[in-house]
Amino acid sequence: MTTATPQLSAEERLSLARIITGLLNNWNIVAKDQIVLLALPGKVRAREMKKFGEDKPFPDVPEVIERAAHLLGIADALRTTYPLNDAMGGIWMHRVNRRFQDRSPLQKMLEEGLRGIIEVRIHLDCAFGWRRDAGNPDSGV
Repeated sequence: MTTATPQLSAEERLSLARIITGLLNNWNIVAKDQIVLLALPGKVRAREMKKFGEDKPFPDVPEVIERAAHLLGIADALRTTYPLNDAMGGIWMHRVNRRFQDRSPLQKMLEEGLRGIIEVRIHLDCAFGWRRDAGNPDSGV
């Protein structure tokens, strides 16, 4: 893990699950890719993703919480970048980008895991990158 993740109660993890699944659905990310993005435990199946948006909290796994936090940061940066068009986040996620070696941001995150998620966030939110580098000069993302 790259940062310390806070302990969340079951209620907080449920709220986070609802927000994140709504966000990923809004970005038109299929359930099997949502599982990979969040690094959900291997026993979670695609058909179970709907439950996270309803009444099932995310598991108490630090990497899941960390990835969710970064996805929230990406969503916030996309809202700032495209304030007049809520659909642009989903479009941007699936659009090929030279910055990511002619892959979409979604492909980069799926292929590179947490590192890819952080790099996408830094691309959208340079202030996050500055804060991250200031806190850890050897971060080497």
